Amino acid sequence: MRKILLTLFALSLMALLIACGDQIEEPPTAVPETDVVPATNTPEPPPAATATATPLPLPPVVETTAPATATPTAEPEPEGVSLFTPADFGDDRSPFTGELVDDPDLLNRRPIAIKLSNSPAVHTRPQSGLNDADFVYEHTTEGGITRFTAIFYTHTPPRVGPIRSARLIDVELPAMYDAALAYSGASVGVNQRLNAADFSGRILRTNEPGYYRTGEAKPFEHTFYARPEQFWETMEGRGQNRRPETGTMLSFTSAPPEGGQPGSVGRIDYNWTLVEWRYNEEDGRYYRWTDGVPHLDGNTLDQVNAANVILISPLHVQDPSICEESRDGVCLHLSVQIQIWGSGSGLVLRDGQVYEVRWHREARNDTLTFTDSAGNPFPLQIGNSWVQLIPSWLRGPVSVE
Repeated sequence: MRKILLTLFALSLMALLIACGDQIEEPPTAVPETDVVPATNTPEPPPAATATATPLPLPPVVETTAPATATPTAEPEPEGVSLFTPADFGDDRSPFTGELVDDPDLLNRRPIAIKLSNSPAVHTRPQSGLNDADFVYEHTTEGGITRFTAIFYTHTPPRVGPIRSARLIDVELPAMYDAALAYSGASVGVNQRLNAADFSGRILRTNEPGYYRTGEAKPFEHTFYARPEQFWETMEGRGQNRRPETGTMLSFTSAPPEGGQPGSVGRIDYNWTLVEWRYNEEDGRYYRWTDGVPHLDGNTLDQVNAANVILISPLHVQDPSICEESRDGVCLHLSVQIQIWGSGSGLVLRDGQVYEVRWHREARNDTLTFTDSAGNPFPLQIGNSWVQLIPSWLRGPVSVE
């Protein structure tokens, strides 16, 4: 089987020299209002943000009210479905998955982005709700660990968690999906950015209904969960529970497009953790292994799976104004800004094949969209998607075979 080795420096905008970071020998102390996990075996840091791309401007937000509640359908899609225009979606398909829903009122509610921990494995896995998310973004934080931001819209899991603190990527993702944001806290600098964001009125703070502690016998920071149904009730009460409005739209097809290569296994070695996606021909989905173990959803104990796995490497830089970890008054890790705007190269795994694409986000309220080598819209498979955000400075291999 053909094996494709990805050179991360070819996937993003990099021509940056990176100095090696010192390995931490003892646990660092978190800065105020941050709940970070002590780091070990720290990989090379991203470069400092001395000359970076300009963030997309923040447009004004106009809020309206719309009803909520409904249940997505589980019926299989017919063959030959193509969704490229608003008319193709009609009034009963999700703009983020292309899936049919039983009740169109479901599409009139606000998406919710929820921050989920992924470290340490013994305290965070299996996370609850992952298989109900329309999109999940996995990214590195300081110390090389990864964390998730899950976008919930067409499914309503009974609980989601463990919920952890936000990072700078969460200044971008709610704008991309016109979503609310739920998280457990943030460093002072990240909180300032979130409070100044165009979606600040949609932030679901930790004193809102829906959050709760499980009372489990594990570290306190890993016992924070939520009932998302109550989040939608809060959005309704604020007059902000409405259909999302984004600047761009995704495309979907039920049949695989031409031009793919064999892509039944995708591996991303984040140094701290090894992620592997394996294609299952029986149901046409990719299943996730983490460090050689099936990654499960804590609500059902089903293995985490996706219709699409997307690998992109936006520029990762350190923000010199925000410290995420410090010791003895010295900053050990600056906050990492993932510049998920503009465009860049990437790969999409769907239907057991891998496709070279370009990702695009030209305006702040645009979702990520994709084009093929000819510049035509590249369609995702109908269903949920995982986006693996891969740092340009990652030392571990990334491969698809």
